[in-house]
Amino acid sequence: MKVVIAGGGAVGTFIAGELQGAGHEVHIIEQDGDRVERMLAVGEPPGATWHVADACEVSSLRAIGLTDVDVVAAVTGDDEDNLVTSLLAKQEFAVPRVVARVNNPKNEWLFNENWGVDVAVSTPHLLTALVEEAVSVGSLVRLLSFEGGRASLIEVTLAGDSRATDREIVDLDFPRDSTVVAVLRHDRVIVPRGDTLLQAGDEVLVLVTAESIDDVRDILTGA
Repeated sequence: MKVVIAGGGAVGTFIAGELQGAGHEVHIIEQDGDRVERMLAVGEPPGATWHVADACEVSSLRAIGLTDVDVVAAVTGDDEDNLVTSLLAKQEFAVPRVVARVNNPKNEWLFNENWGVDVAVSTPHLLTALVEEAVSVGSLVRLLSFEGGRASLIEVTLAGDSRATDREIVDLDFPRDSTVVAVLRHDRVIVPRGDTLLQAGDEVLVLVTAESIDDVRDILTGA
């Protein structure tokens, strides 16, 4: 997979290293030539290709070769730059997958398909959700949103009195546009099947649409 990361700061460099280590072809776009020189001097991240360029310019993206890129990740510290890069990647180069970092949570509403963003990652909102997840039993927590909020990854820690407790997934009649993607139990990850028996204390991760989230909430949190 060919990945282009816009932003060579700490976040972009870490992501590039992880992807490069997983065997992907990674390119990093960074405007600060001095930083690029420093990173090249120490060989970080190993194997990644650095480009001194402005990711908000079509000519720069074309020169780097966005026409055959699988994923663009716009992760600079500036929301405006991330939005412009996302829009160009999607509209000018038809990149299949565009992921964008949200720095200011108040701007999250902008990060949608109108700006070419497939997945928006807001660190403050994600941290809030993870804090809620740690302390909330029997409540639905939204972890991530996709496609401008039309799809979400949610988590529910089953309470003892939930009607989903001690029942198999197949018997719970989940909506067709929802999918149980994982069950976390006692530090184990269970890949769910129809006959998976849910237990009190299970952390159930479900991919839902805006239309199905209320039904899924009722199934997992209703008594």
